[in-house]
Amino acid sequence: MISNPSTETTVASKLEALLNLQRLDSQLDEIRRVRGDLPEEVRDLEDEIAGYEVRVSKFDEEIQALNDQIKQRKQNAKDADGLIKKYEDQQQNVRNNREYEAIAKEIELQRLEIQISEKKIKEAQYQIELKNTDIAGTKQRLEERKKDLTNKNTELQTIVGESEADEKKLLEEREEAVKPIEERLLTAYTRIRGNVRNGLAVVMVKRDACGGCFNTVPPQRQADIISHKKIIVCEHCGRVLADVDVKQPA
Repeated sequence: MISNPSTETTVASKLEALLNLQRLDSQLDEIRRVRGDLPEEVRDLEDEIAGYEVRVSKFDEEIQALNDQIKQRKQNAKDADGLIKKYEDQQQNVRNNREYEAIAKEIELQRLEIQISEKKIKEAQYQIELKNTDIAGTKQRLEERKKDLTNKNTELQTIVGESEADEKKLLEEREEAVKPIEERLLTAYTRIRGNVRNGLAVVMVKRDACGGCFNTVPPQRQADIISHKKIIVCEHCGRVLADVDVKQPA
């Protein structure tokens, strides 16, 4: 129970202001409910698309690096081939076996360099093929997600467009509705709304039950609520019990 020493009229006006705020918030909740999970789905798709784009960009960078390696390996092989020809020419003019064998070893090293370069080139080309396959699959998923995003955005914009004027009007009314409510009550109202599923922080007692959790409200407590001498909350769910609906069933 939130005790309040204010007069009956003041308490009644505070409860009326809270009920009005709850009415506006419930209408805003309904507008957002109609939108459902679309805003979240749109955000998720945008994040997924961004992830795919980063992945494609990373693949492109890796392929560029592999192509640079291939280019360097080809140059190494070309240089090695040039050295082999140079050493073979030198072999024709050696003066002894020692020089011949030394040059032969250099030729063998350069041939080994060519073999290593050719092997590395093939490995890099294979990696490029794999990455190109990954890129193709990623780009396909990217295009699919972009189409999904376009459809979801169109659907969302249609729904938003239908309710945009109403939402703007309600938000303007809400801005005015919170002005007469003291900060302490507004804080409590916001906290309660955040703790309940249906967003109802201020309710009426209907058919002897709390309008939020539907637990029975005892007669004496209903009398206290009707008196408007203090602000009373439901002992089961903590919602503010603003008034008692005394209408008789038809």
